[in-house]
Amino acid sequence: MITGKNHIGYTRSATGNTTYHTFNPKKNIDNEHKYYEASTQEIKTAISLAHTAFQEYRATPGVQRAAFIHAIANEIEALGDTLFETYMSETGLPEGRAKGECGRTLGQLRMFADLIQKEDWRNPTVSGEHNELKQLSIPLGPVVVFGASNFPLAYSTAGGDTASALAAGCPVIVKSHPMHAGTGELVAGAIVKAARDTGMPEGVFSNLNSSGIEVGVQLVQHPKVKAVGFTGSIRGGRALYDLAGQRKEPIPVFAEMGSINPVIITQNALENRGSDIAQTYADSITLGVGQFCTNPGLILGVASPEMAVFVNDLGAKTASIDSFCMLHPNIHKAYEAMGEEVLAQKEIQLVASYQGVTEPAFAQAKIATVPGAAFLKNTKLHQEVFGPFSLVVQCEDEAQLVAIIQQMEGQLTGTILAEPEDYERLRPIVEALQDRVGRIVFNGVPTGVAVVDAMTHGGPYPASTDSRFTAVGNQAIKRWVRPFSYQGFPQELLPKFLK
Repeated sequence: MITGKNHIGYTRSATGNTTYHTFNPKKNIDNEHKYYEASTQEIKTAISLAHTAFQEYRATPGVQRAAFIHAIANEIEALGDTLFETYMSETGLPEGRAKGECGRTLGQLRMFADLIQKEDWRNPTVSGEHNELKQLSIPLGPVVVFGASNFPLAYSTAGGDTASALAAGCPVIVKSHPMHAGTGELVAGAIVKAARDTGMPEGVFSNLNSSGIEVGVQLVQHPKVKAVGFTGSIRGGRALYDLAGQRKEPIPVFAEMGSINPVIITQNALENRGSDIAQTYADSITLGVGQFCTNPGLILGVASPEMAVFVNDLGAKTASIDSFCMLHPNIHKAYEAMGEEVLAQKEIQLVASYQGVTEPAFAQAKIATVPGAAFLKNTKLHQEVFGPFSLVVQCEDEAQLVAIIQQMEGQLTGTILAEPEDYERLRPIVEALQDRVGRIVFNGVPTGVAVVDAMTHGGPYPASTDSRFTAVGNQAIKRWVRPFSYQGFPQELLPKFLK
């Protein structure tokens, strides 16, 4: 049931004066429910509860935390159609996407629950002549998680950040995203019910509504908050990173931010399967209306007749795919503005744009192209255009292509499309990409992010604020812990799994 209230520990609360509505981008109308932004007192209470809960929760055995997280997954699953209908009304996304993202969310939760059934994930280590030195990972403390606009389930209230932090032994306070506050409240209710049913301390989870930046600022600045998880824009992530760094006690901000995810296509790949690549990438560029952090926003290749054919083919195939609404009119407005700024630069050529009839907040997919020299000189062309937009850079030669990769900012992914006869010449490209990205995809598309141990979803700044960590997969739990050593301790005082 949606009430519009905040979850402050086990209590629903609405003492703030600021209210707002979510928006249905497909129908172009406000949704029914009114939401109450968290007041300063509600924020303080949630943090105080989280701080107190941490003293108990961090010592809770892994099997009990696992039972709690499994219960969260079961409660979310039990929401059924109510959750999907709310999700669709707040995003405009289809039912298939809602169910798919929910499945991913449940899978992440259960994956972390299974991980912590045993304490091996803490990497317990014993050293010294008499085994007097023992090390393990311990949780940091209360974590603030910011909901993501483009993934209301998988990267938001019970998404990967929340799941991994709870698994690590950290209470979580979610700053709900205003675009999907209803989805967030339903999921928050499931988490709170699971916490009650499994005997977790009150304050292990809270969910705060917010229509602006004030709630987030207060959360990050509070001295009892010990870490932050964020998925969103470079501007938003950098602002949080700076706030956290200016505190008397700076804290880590694990932000996954902007990326244009360069794709390199060799001449042989164009000659052998250029048309197939064009169709595959037209589908990838427009998938989810381009609203993925791994959307292929930049394609690089050496100028040639085959490249010219490919560019036109990619443009035609991309422009032929039906338009669909973006998550919110503000996101659509930003997409149009950024696209216009890029297309206004010198030597840019618009190859194709969707020409069908569009409704409000529906995006026109666009493909543009530019010579490599112009791209190298103009850093405005390196910016992310969040949406179904991709820029094809036609380089003079492979040396210029490598120079472009080396000049780029950090990215989440890089992709190489090549043939076996190219392998001997790919080393400079692989090495250049390795310095700039967190993951290299070979002969595939970057838009799939598997939730598995070997996945790296992160990269050099500004793809993320700390390239040593991933936001996806079991390794994501490492963000919320720190190494800690016991030296010369009596057995009676050690954790059971270190004895």
